[in-house]
Amino acid sequence: MENIAARLYSAAQVRELDRRAIEDCGIPGFTLMQRAALAAWRAARGRWPELRAVTVLCGPGNNGGDGYELARLAIADGCTVQVLECEDLPRRGDALTARAAWLAVGAVERWSATSAEALLVADLIVDALYGVGLSRALEGETADAIVAANAAHANGVAVLALDIPSGLIADTGHVPGKVINADLTVTFIAQKIGLLTGQGPAFAGHVELATLDVPEHVHDGLIPIAERIDASHLRRWLPRRSRTGHKGDHGHVLLIGGDHGMLGAILLAGRAALRAGAGLVTIATRAAHAQLLAAAQPDLMVRGIESPEALATLIARADVIAVGPGLGTDDWSRVMFDVTVAAALPTVVDADALNLLAQQASPHRRDDWLLTPHPGEAGRLLGCSTAAVQRDRIAAVQALQARYGGVVVLKGAGSLIADGEVLRICPYGNPGMGVGGMGDVLTGIGAAFLAQGLPLGIAAAAAVTAHARAGDAVAIAGGERGLIASDVVDALRAQVNP
Repeated sequence: MENIAARLYSAAQVRELDRRAIEDCGIPGFTLMQRAALAAWRAARGRWPELRAVTVLCGPGNNGGDGYELARLAIADGCTVQVLECEDLPRRGDALTARAAWLAVGAVERWSATSAEALLVADLIVDALYGVGLSRALEGETADAIVAANAAHANGVAVLALDIPSGLIADTGHVPGKVINADLTVTFIAQKIGLLTGQGPAFAGHVELATLDVPEHVHDGLIPIAERIDASHLRRWLPRRSRTGHKGDHGHVLLIGGDHGMLGAILLAGRAALRAGAGLVTIATRAAHAQLLAAAQPDLMVRGIESPEALATLIARADVIAVGPGLGTDDWSRVMFDVTVAAALPTVVDADALNLLAQQASPHRRDDWLLTPHPGEAGRLLGCSTAAVQRDRIAAVQALQARYGGVVVLKGAGSLIADGEVLRICPYGNPGMGVGGMGDVLTGIGAAFLAQGLPLGIAAAAAVTAHARAGDAVAIAGGERGLIASDVVDALRAQVNP
């Protein structure tokens, strides 16, 4: 099923795929349940081949049915299996059938105050509590079971989630209450968008897709919510250069920023633009910083700019503008911002430039710019809190794109790129990248790709991917803690020459 794993769906769409598989393809629901359990058990055995003691937490729905079936497979495979039931029991359908099949070979126990102790002696806890239909915070016995499972996980017990970690909202990646912290999530039929953005990556662990042998034509006519970027896309987006190419073919980037005390931000952006392949990079900054920046990176052309006329002269020579790294919000900053916004060139807008944009009386809209906010900046642009953005990152990035036009990157775990009707998610990157200067590096990369002729949406997706992959390469080589933005700049060349 080529490309199926790259298609990301909502909970309602996954239910529709499930319906089509059952009603249109004639695959019984219980057969799908058995296939799901088998795929999950094989994945667990592959990751933890020495498993001996398995505890399965079962909820009342079909996710619980998957758990009963997995319990049967585990006991047949020689494991000691305990099934703990939380909240209501299945009353009908495939889940009830699966429970009856399990009771033919094993027993069930109701979750109680003493059940938490049993989790501590398991080799594997299987989360089969709630699936993609959840839209609320979990309470009662289920919440207690999740707390106990997470405590056992912290003590070294492995955790497998079936389809999605219980407590995670499939459509947004938001966690409104208690949530399972899984090492491995085996998701069924299709990828759920919430596994890859928001808090999904933090709780899902490694995600494997099991299509359950559902025919690919089941997906026909159902437009995914988003597309997951793959590293291999960089080879298509960044082809080999012509042997006769020269600096004029690779674009001239003008970077604007570096107010008093913030020259490091614009220097990082300039270095990133060079390493991402721009032919020429000019920095427009405070006059007091010009000599310092030129000495720090001789490959950059640096101009001290204190008037709108001087900036307009530089803009006339550039192919692409990027504004924001270290820009500040004083009078000089506002003049630089106003001149940039009025220019008729593709523009990357980041950092303080986004804050200045948010302060405008009415939203300024352009089709040729790339906005790269983090959640806090996104909240200011939308007039809401950071928490509101994080509760539904997908809705937030789409609202930003609708309001301001162009292409919008909402940074964070599972960065989102909204390009009109196209939404992409980057699955790369790591917590080590959560340090100052990373956004400045991304700004430089995005501007360099635009200068090299990539379309706006592709330049954004390629920049996010190359940036995240470079960060991962640095983390693999030396660890996440202590990773700095300059490390990512140094690792860029390998990513932009795939």
